[in-house]
Amino acid sequence: MSGPSNFSSPGGAWAPRPGYRRSAYPPAGTSQLRPDGAWTPQAMVHRRRGTVASVVIAGVGAAGLALMLWFTYTSTTSGTASELLVPILLALVPLAIVLATVRWIDRWEPEPPGVLVAAFLWGAGVATVISLVVNTSASLLVSAATGSMSGGRLVSAVVTAPIIEETTKGLGLLIVFLIWRRNFNGAVDGIVYASVIAAGFAFAENILYFVQYSDALLGTFIMRAIASPFAHVSFTACTGLAIGASARMRSPLAWMWTMPLGLACAIVLHAFWNGMLSVDFSLYFYVEIPFFIAAVSLVLWLRWHERMTMRQRLADYQRAGWFSPAEVTMITTGAGRSAARHWAKSRGPAAARSMREFLATASALAQLRQHAIDGHADADFAAQEAALLEAITKHRHVFAG
Repeated sequence: MSGPSNFSSPGGAWAPRPGYRRSAYPPAGTSQLRPDGAWTPQAMVHRRRGTVASVVIAGVGAAGLALMLWFTYTSTTSGTASELLVPILLALVPLAIVLATVRWIDRWEPEPPGVLVAAFLWGAGVATVISLVVNTSASLLVSAATGSMSGGRLVSAVVTAPIIEETTKGLGLLIVFLIWRRNFNGAVDGIVYASVIAAGFAFAENILYFVQYSDALLGTFIMRAIASPFAHVSFTACTGLAIGASARMRSPLAWMWTMPLGLACAIVLHAFWNGMLSVDFSLYFYVEIPFFIAAVSLVLWLRWHERMTMRQRLADYQRAGWFSPAEVTMITTGAGRSAARHWAKSRGPAAARSMREFLATASALAQLRQHAIDGHADADFAAQEAALLEAITKHRHVFAG
């Protein structure tokens, strides 16, 4: 696994794709890397702003989740902790299923953990509290106007809930996109963030349902945790798909027309789901299961397309001498990555750690170049690219000995 012989000569012959702006590499012997691995002063500013934003969003979301749990505990339980503890534990089951799936989808280009935590808490705290207040108010208003409690609940489930819930989840997704746009490299990233937000929302909502329907807890658990753990994920993924796709478009404002389309699809699917359960549950088998299979197929295709895009971008660097063909294959295949990590592990902890960093940095390099080709290169693009290439070289030296 030795690197190409001319990786120390970044001035090699490039074969740039149309629209790619050639880098201005630093003079030989100079380093763009700080001791802590930061790239440039501009990157440091982006990182600090992102850290502050993630802490603020996570703090607000955590406060909202705590408020929701407190309200649930004081208003719908008899004051014993077990009445709330059991629903929380049960709600962790579908949450674990969803997050494990998201982790599998996101394994090629993992998103920053801090941003994912902020996204999750937005869904669990902010979106849940707003939706709870609005849906409850709408149900009471309709019930008072019509004199029918069932009518109020139906309107809330089919009209109010889909609109307010998908809008609040979509707003959180848009905030994440606008603040951490550098992390969006296409539709898969949009689906990942949307799924995490939806998982947080479903986690909090499941707790409410498990407490509210404690007399039919088993049936409620089977319906929400086993039969439909991906319901909210499927709805909000429509918005995530639309926003993520806009990241690959030339216009930086493309999200302004793609997001409403995705949000409309999310609302319609959500309304259909709630209405279907109220009218004819057999539609779950005839409509929802085929739809879920189609959604899974779409995600698999998007992951494949993302992997092929990564291979194309790294092949650009391969032609310039930064990678060998074997390395590109290794980085862009699951079997290759697994074999590389296993091989590096046999050479000691330092080699294993460097291999993990090598794979992650190569993925970041491919994403950075794709951003440039899509027309979204930042002012410090050249410095970021040079720093990543330098880091790749250093990691290769460590695990290759």
